[in-house]
Amino acid sequence: MDTSDGRAGNDPLAASFNDLGTESDAGQGWEMDRSLVGQFLARSPVGMAVMSPELRYIWINDALERLGGVPREERLGKRLGDVLPKLDAEQIEATMRRVLETGEPAVDIEYRGRTQADPEREHAYSTSFFRLDDTLGRVRGVCYMVIDVTDRWRAGSRLALLNEVGARTGKSLNVMHIAQALAESCVPHLADFVAVDLLDPVLLGEAPRPGPLPSTQQLRRAGLRSATSDLREPIAETGQSVVFPPSSPGERCLLDGSSYLRPVLDDEAGGWLAAEPHRAEDNQGLGRCSLMLVRVGARGNALGVATFVRRESRGTFEQADLLLAEDLVARAAVNIDNARQFTREHNTALALQRFLLPQRVTTQSTLEVESRYLPAAASDGVGGDWFDVIRLSGARVALVVGDVVGHGIRAAASMGRLRTAVRTLADLDLPPEELLAHLDDQLLGLIGEDVAHHDSPASAVLGATCLYAVYDPATRRCTMARAGHPPPALVSPDGSVAFLDLPPGPPLGLGGLPFESADFEVAEGSVLALYTNGLIEARERDVEVGMSRLGTALASPGRPLDELCASVLTHMLNGPPDDDVALLLARTHALGSDQVASWDLPSDPAVVAEARARTLRCLDAWGLSGLASTMELIVSELVTNAIRYASGPIRLRLIRQDVLICEVFDTSNTSPRLRHARTTDEGGRGLFLVAQLAKRWGTRYTAEGKIIWAEHDPSEAPMM
Repeated sequence: MDTSDGRAGNDPLAASFNDLGTESDAGQGWEMDRSLVGQFLARSPVGMAVMSPELRYIWINDALERLGGVPREERLGKRLGDVLPKLDAEQIEATMRRVLETGEPAVDIEYRGRTQADPEREHAYSTSFFRLDDTLGRVRGVCYMVIDVTDRWRAGSRLALLNEVGARTGKSLNVMHIAQALAESCVPHLADFVAVDLLDPVLLGEAPRPGPLPSTQQLRRAGLRSATSDLREPIAETGQSVVFPPSSPGERCLLDGSSYLRPVLDDEAGGWLAAEPHRAEDNQGLGRCSLMLVRVGARGNALGVATFVRRESRGTFEQADLLLAEDLVARAAVNIDNARQFTREHNTALALQRFLLPQRVTTQSTLEVESRYLPAAASDGVGGDWFDVIRLSGARVALVVGDVVGHGIRAAASMGRLRTAVRTLADLDLPPEELLAHLDDQLLGLIGEDVAHHDSPASAVLGATCLYAVYDPATRRCTMARAGHPPPALVSPDGSVAFLDLPPGPPLGLGGLPFESADFEVAEGSVLALYTNGLIEARERDVEVGMSRLGTALASPGRPLDELCASVLTHMLNGPPDDDVALLLARTHALGSDQVASWDLPSDPAVVAEARARTLRCLDAWGLSGLASTMELIVSELVTNAIRYASGPIRLRLIRQDVLICEVFDTSNTSPRLRHARTTDEGGRGLFLVAQLAKRWGTRYTAEGKIIWAEHDPSEAPMM
């Protein structure tokens, strides 16, 4: 037969059909001659070819000729790479050699490339290879059959890209990170250059403006990715402002939501670029290119615009590409809007928390204080950590640090309520263990209210931890109690660090369990470190390791507290903390002997005059004789009150600080009561006079009795 056209003849493929039976088992025979076999192979809809053992074409059929776009006469005698240079000939020939050597067929091998039949588009092909042997077992060549599976490949690629965008943009709750993930996922799979520009309010977590957007909206570049480094500098880097000119496709896309597709962005099609010379220069860097613009929108609100650019050499964008881009952007837009809402809630909770925390910690003459607060990473939400420094009577100072379980606005609000409760209870001058017991009752009430007013108990406050310490500069002692909170650290003047052995106590919110306090002597110049668990706990280390590292970081005697705070945080944290961090450092200073005067007095009315006299001599020695008349009256009334309503010895103590403090100790537990005496009453005006003369006054109880105290501001003129 004639084999000059490469269709059929004395070739290995046709010869392999020679042994077909000439008669069926049913007796209805049919004869298939080699001409019929040749016609069948030549006209098969599946592309077929036979390669010699040297991998040169010796036969192809019509389908393969159409599939590759190379005439038959230009193929015969040549190798694959000679006629189709844009296919991966090296990989395909390696497969054919393996089939020739082993005789094992290779089925459904997929490869991609471009052919002369459609040089502007990349196609995918599924190819199967098998070896041809003659009747003597000699290798005659290799045959391959190929079909175009571009549609299947593109569908799979688009599905994979959709899944990738969904997965990458769903990992973060940061608007900028999501926009960047969208850009990175689409380059180079869909485009050579992608920019995601979002409205400024979106980046701040604000809700999009309802209704139609006004023209000339200002956006900000949130995501940017380029396939190659030879592209010109974009008109805006990440974080910079972007404005689409009036009537441009970008503005129309943003305002009415219509996507824009320009297969070839030439001078005529891109006339709007004349209003943006910088953008025109940017596109010149890409050469002739294809452009798509898709609005970023979710839940009916416009969030921004995504720009896709592809070099013409890679093929122009088609309608299918635009549909894919719209699907990709829509999937990312939902995550962007979720992140926007989270940002709004996070910012609200953070603002609430900062408002509820002390705006500034006031340093006392007896206590130098420095604090730091670091919120957790945004993805974890704002926590309920808090700290406080509370001035108490008798020159004492309370240090508080606590942590509400959970994150978010509810935790921040609960923190504010607990901080207010602590301040209220501190004004009652309760011992630390009693204060925590009352705070536990308060929190149980809050938990009950939350459970009653919320459908889900999971949204209610679950509990809290707290450490409450009271430092007395007159005795240089500190009394502490804690409720499930990490123990405080004490840095001695020599730099040694010890974590105080303080009974742990149950967390707040359990109810019915007692709290215990402990008393420690604190040397002059020591540093007390109170903190929340976010400082010592992390995903990669346990609490013991964290406490050890904290001890090392604190061992810096004499260092300024602001520097020590910064150093501790740098040493303990390698980035945004996993949980909120509150750190409170306090350097102690004791009251000197020239600041305190104390006298033990008998419970005798005659001693009132002696108390006044000693007070006047003390004030004169302190250079405060101008306060003599006021303090003389306060001392007289407080001592008289103690003699009248108490029994046992009395102690009078004067403390000179930024205010002048008068304290009278007695052994009675009877609470004094301020009342307004009638004009006919002979007594009952003592505490009323004290309240009028003093800046503030009150009562606190001790194990031996009580103390009635009054403070007077030396800068204020006597109110006589």
